[in-house]
Amino acid sequence: MPTEQHSRRRRGIYLLPNLFTTAGLFFGFFAIVSAINGEFNLAALGIFVAMVMDGLDGRVARLTNTQSDFGVQFDSLSDMVCFGLAPALVMYQWALGDLAGMGDFWGKIGWIGAFTYAACAALRLARFNTQAGVAEKRYFQGLPSPAAAAGLASMVWFGASTGFDGSSAKIIALLVTVATGLLMVSNFRYYSFKEFDFRYRVPFIVLVVLVLIIAFASIHPPLVLFLAFLTYAVSGPALTLIQRRRQRAVGRRGG
Repeated sequence: MPTEQHSRRRRGIYLLPNLFTTAGLFFGFFAIVSAINGEFNLAALGIFVAMVMDGLDGRVARLTNTQSDFGVQFDSLSDMVCFGLAPALVMYQWALGDLAGMGDFWGKIGWIGAFTYAACAALRLARFNTQAGVAEKRYFQGLPSPAAAAGLASMVWFGASTGFDGSSAKIIALLVTVATGLLMVSNFRYYSFKEFDFRYRVPFIVLVVLVLIIAFASIHPPLVLFLAFLTYAVSGPALTLIQRRRQRAVGRRGG
């Protein structure tokens, strides 16, 4: 009997963390449907809500000690939909599809650009899964897929909220989409922010800075989020370049 009960327990899945993952998957799918219907504000918000759900499911699993191999695989598949397919399709519906108006060649370039992003997201997630046990937790190798998705979503949200037609920015949208995809599979190092522990006390000035950041973001959330994405996207190459220069300087001193 104990063996049978243990077997049944192992065949089950943990509900709470997988519920958050399912919610994230729902909002990723919701973003795709909204983009097809031309509701780009809702599409962008769907991707951002999916990001929140993605951040919560892992934390909930660790806090409740409900980590599982099933949860890891389910989360990765959900990430592919939310941060791979959804941003690519939203961007295609908003701007890249309009490249067809410039001719058949450019029409193909439009969907190839969207596919490039989706394929790079899949490669990024596969690499992350295979290196999860050996990678340095302080840094990400390549731009994280949620940050990449936030970049495309904030660009679409900014354009839709200001009445800016995506067809007017189709070339810029193509460059941003492809560049973001390539950054995901690059070897640039991005700070992971995993060292921050919210359980400990912080100086009072930290809270003041957070209040100012929230106040600044409330002025125009889409623009602030897009600028934050650009800053983070550039930080990877900058950080990698600085670290390589330091290593070269140390090597010269040692030589």
